[in-house]
Amino acid sequence: MADWQIISGGITAPKGFRAGGITAGLKPSGAPDLALIVSDVDAIGAGVFTTSQVKAACVDYCRQRLQAKPTARAILCNAGQANAATGSQGWADAVESAQLTAQALGISHEQVLVASTGVIGQRIKMDQMRSGIPKLVETLSPEGSDPAARAIMTTDLVPKTIALELTLDHRPVRIGGICKGSGMIHPNMATMLAFVTCDAAISPHLWQEMVSRAANKSFNQVTVDGDTSTNDSLIALANGESRTPAITEPGANADKLEAALTEVCMYLAKSIARDGEGATCLIEVQVSGAADDESARKIARTIAGSSLFKAAVYGRDPNWGRIAAAAGRAGVLFEQNELRIQLGDFLLMENGQPLAFDRAAASNYMKQAADGAYLKQDTVLVAIRVGHGDGVGTAWGCDLSYDYVKINADYTT
Repeated sequence: MADWQIISGGITAPKGFRAGGITAGLKPSGAPDLALIVSDVDAIGAGVFTTSQVKAACVDYCRQRLQAKPTARAILCNAGQANAATGSQGWADAVESAQLTAQALGISHEQVLVASTGVIGQRIKMDQMRSGIPKLVETLSPEGSDPAARAIMTTDLVPKTIALELTLDHRPVRIGGICKGSGMIHPNMATMLAFVTCDAAISPHLWQEMVSRAANKSFNQVTVDGDTSTNDSLIALANGESRTPAITEPGANADKLEAALTEVCMYLAKSIARDGEGATCLIEVQVSGAADDESARKIARTIAGSSLFKAAVYGRDPNWGRIAAAAGRAGVLFEQNELRIQLGDFLLMENGQPLAFDRAAASNYMKQAADGAYLKQDTVLVAIRVGHGDGVGTAWGCDLSYDYVKINADYTT
């Protein structure tokens, strides 16, 4: 049984956090496009960011801020313009956005982190930002998680949010999260933004280590289309308002908190894959028997990211050869004669030998999963065993449909 329970409230479920989201005019569509998350007190900040050499101004800004001092009070996020590859003026826009937010909140600009999403090469519409920030601050509320979650969306079809409660030293501790992401999603972070809040008290180095490990097991294990973006950011704030004793070293409380944090990140990561552009189902790839966990995760990522396999899932084609081929090119050593492949309840290969199976029934399994009818879930499950090692890993993706091409063929037009 898990040490936590799912609760309502999202990003504002933890004590001492408020949020809001408005339409500031940044998106041509008129949809919500500006979000703010605020802690009532100084919070410990941690972040994981894109590995791309082409980074948005907000990524460099947040890295610098957190490296200089790992605390923050607020996260401002705009949707519509990525403010990536925008040169020195893009940097100035990011700095001004933080300063405007700080002024409206009555805090130091060094306590404000910023994030952006949208079209690469486009600067933030600063006139709308200048007029929007004071209005946004007025909407801040302990019930503001949902408006914030909607305001960070771009091609997402649904907002993505989760909150958990656990007990540490007989007191409740809460972790909440929201994220956005639908396309340009691939390990090493992706076109995704994720914001996590927590009311536990924890030392900066432990919080950063936890967030990094959680990202490796979640956001770095999700893929939609093989493209990594310029703006990927996971920012997590822990403000200590639960009044639990501070976690300053590894131990039972640290383990429980990290497990819940990882669960939040995994839930959000899966919600991104489930909402992949043009997707009809979620794909989950479980790998066991590898020499170590990282090897297993690498194989799982490769299979989940295979365009051929993803296309086969969309076509409801149980072509296990595409699974085997992807596992083989993952760059991980294993014995081919130990390979075992299972699709749902259908065993397709054992000890490297292909097995007879009901192809029509296996195809129907994928169709039912896409319809959300199979076992009341929408997941196509692939289980792979590559040997007898202790390494295990899971990755998530989605099928590749015609609609993915349609969505991205006219993204800026």
